Amino acid sequence: MSSPFQKIQPEVAKQTKKVAILTGGGVILMLIVFFLLHMYMKEKVPFDYTVVLGGICGGIAAVLNFLLMGLTIQNVVTTKDEDLARSKMKAGYSQRMLIRALWVVAAIVLPCFHYVAGILPLIFPNTGIKLFYKWMADDK
Repeated sequence: MSSPFQKIQPEVAKQTKKVAILTGGGVILMLIVFFLLHMYMKEKVPFDYTVVLGGICGGIAAVLNFLLMGLTIQNVVTTKDEDLARSKMKAGYSQRMLIRALWVVAAIVLPCFHYVAGILPLIFPNTGIKLFYKWMADDK
């Protein structure tokens, strides 16, 4: 059985880099919003290391999820048997959702993360792709 971290195809690497940029921008924007909300509602909205750590780790989890999706698709495309390809796709999806679920639980349970700052970055790749679809599809 081949490793999931086989040679990464150039297109997967390129798109993952773009998603990392979009997610990083989303995390920075989120931190700015947290800071501004904290300035006006100090008692209700914190801005400390838990917010920053939650945002960074949530962003990493989001980009890792996208990379694993790309590697799954890369692996499925080379599979000749349609049933095997379908089962690989389902298994990859299940594994990615398990990783996301474990991250959400960790972000909620562990006191070193602010749960909103940890969970919110999971939507940044999808949102960024929809907002900047022309840039994502650019072949240059």
